[in-house]
Amino acid sequence: MKTKLIYLPMVIFMKLLSGCSADATSNTTEGIADTTKFCLSEQMKKTTTISPIALLPITEQLSLSGKIDYNENDLVAFRSLLEGTVESVGFELGDYVKAGQILATIKSTHVQELFQEQRNLQNQIVMATKQLQTKKELLQDGMVAGSEVLTSEHELASLKIELDKVQQILKMYRAKGQGSFEIVAPKNGYIIQKAVSVGQSISTDQDPLFSISNLKQVWVMVNIYANNLKYIKEGDAVKVKTIAQPDIFYAGKIDKIYHVFDDNEHVLKARVVLENQNLQLMPGLAADIIIDKSNGGAQAYAVPNGAIVFHNNKEYVVIYKNDCAISTKRITTISSNEQYTFVQEKFDEGEQIISKNALLLFEQLNP
Repeated sequence: MKTKLIYLPMVIFMKLLSGCSADATSNTTEGIADTTKFCLSEQMKKTTTISPIALLPITEQLSLSGKIDYNENDLVAFRSLLEGTVESVGFELGDYVKAGQILATIKSTHVQELFQEQRNLQNQIVMATKQLQTKKELLQDGMVAGSEVLTSEHELASLKIELDKVQQILKMYRAKGQGSFEIVAPKNGYIIQKAVSVGQSISTDQDPLFSISNLKQVWVMVNIYANNLKYIKEGDAVKVKTIAQPDIFYAGKIDKIYHVFDDNEHVLKARVVLENQNLQLMPGLAADIIIDKSNGGAQAYAVPNGAIVFHNNKEYVVIYKNDCAISTKRITTISSNEQYTFVQEKFDEGEQIISKNALLLFEQLNP
């Protein structure tokens, strides 16, 4: 009974890998293997990665550490212009907000005072308007001097200017008649920092209530130690990968080198600006920044590192031409970097490399 339980999955796996013919020629691991007779099944092919192989300049690489950070030129940190008590909050950390969206309502005695001042000025304007009208009538009857009318006109104009100032302030604060004001999003973006909650007292000198960034573009802050300075200059092309997605490389360049050593980390900082349309580059993530160092223009075929199979202290790759033409090939390494291994061997036009499931296929080709 135990033998059957072990044997059944192996049979299923063999069917996934093979199928074109019951006959198979023997394969060799000392060069290009003979064309195989089994075919890569559609089901197995779904989990298999087939990569192109190309002749590329041989490059060594310098790997530096760093961190994904916010684009400070896009970051908006909001501080309140008034003191008050938070009545309501309409957002959470990480939310996407739009410019003009109401984020919080604040109860403020200062707003109440402004509304009271507005009412007083409005009443004064009504009275001053009536007085001016009366004086104009008296002027026609010769009962007051023209200078008195002129003075009343100036007083009324001054009251209107003061009222306009108060109304502009109320509008700027988005004040409401109940003695509160609204805080609105100054731009489109994501809430990346939040320090406000219902019932909280706020003041004008405290830390920002929230910060917004659209995250469509991020900075990568690179740590450069003194012994690597000679290899790095502004404009150098780099590749960036994060600990969250180590197999994905983002292309960029050194945008700026800050020519001041960080006292805490004892490194010089450099900046790489990256587009982040899919929002996978999250600020705070550790990152590796890879800079290519050319090797005098020499070229060789570049094999993806994930495609190499180690067998009996030798290195091999699995060659793919089509689903029923798969073989193995021994390789000799010239140099390598984070992405590629450069090899001495040549490859024919149309040949590709199995870079995922290579070991499974190798073992099937070389039982």
